[in-house]
Amino acid sequence: MKVLITGATGLVGKELVAQLRAKGYGVHYLTTSKNKIQHSEDYRGFFWDPSNNEMDTACFEGVQGIVNLAGATIARRWTSSYKKEIQQSRTSSLATLKRGLNAVGDHQVAYLLSASATGIYPDSLTEFYTEQTQTTPTGFLAETVELWEAAAREFTSMGIPTGILRIGLVLSANGGALPEIAKPVRLGVGAPLGSGRQWQSWIHIEDLARMMVFALEERLEGVYNAVGPNPVTNQKLTQEIARILQKPLWLPKIPSWALSAILGEMSQLLTTGQRVSSEKIAMEGFAFTYTNVHQALEEILTS
Repeated sequence: MKVLITGATGLVGKELVAQLRAKGYGVHYLTTSKNKIQHSEDYRGFFWDPSNNEMDTACFEGVQGIVNLAGATIARRWTSSYKKEIQQSRTSSLATLKRGLNAVGDHQVAYLLSASATGIYPDSLTEFYTEQTQTTPTGFLAETVELWEAAAREFTSMGIPTGILRIGLVLSANGGALPEIAKPVRLGVGAPLGSGRQWQSWIHIEDLARMMVFALEERLEGVYNAVGPNPVTNQKLTQEIARILQKPLWLPKIPSWALSAILGEMSQLLTTGQRVSSEKIAMEGFAFTYTNVHQALEEILTS
């Protein structure tokens, strides 16, 4: 199988590329940076610019599956203009892929897998969300995910089966939130954020990439939560990081108002959360390597 990936040079994309190549799959990838284009027998880059509806349609040659991971980072202050960029980068990437496939006409693409996010579920301390949960999107994150998923579902009208992974907090040593969360703990000034009771539905990056490969191989259709089996609170997560790093937690919780003053609307990424179920993907036969947060953090923080 040959797979086309958007967002291949990002945190999750790099892990996915490594796992696909290790299994002998060929990888094509799209990049907006011409100096990131490489060519080898099993790894070939192609230029695209979704903001201007441009792409090299040669990227589809021999491709059976597409994984869409493209989108502007949400870990940046949410000005009005940047909020538009966050949404447009997600919808325009899928729209550009769709136009490219239509332009080629004769292609072998038989499956699309698109990233999404657990942010579509409302903030709650008590709810346990499954893929069947009916929600009315409220707030920027939920509205963004709704637009993102709607753009992915348009591929079904082309006869291409489509899967969507709602990704939670990705734990990795190489980027994302964990190094930033661990940094103050390492310095001895770590503390839970907000109430500390908000849920963190996490997943180890290796499990996330394995889940993507599994979805490609099984051609899973519909929505799946890409989270580990045992969500934890922010306080529990912080405590486990401190325990593994052998650092004390002596400061009081950092209040939500202080985070809001520093980060603005983006602070809700830290002070809100959802407890999300992974049962559906497990029922399909996917087996997690990292089932509890201590196990995952120990592998990442001590390796």
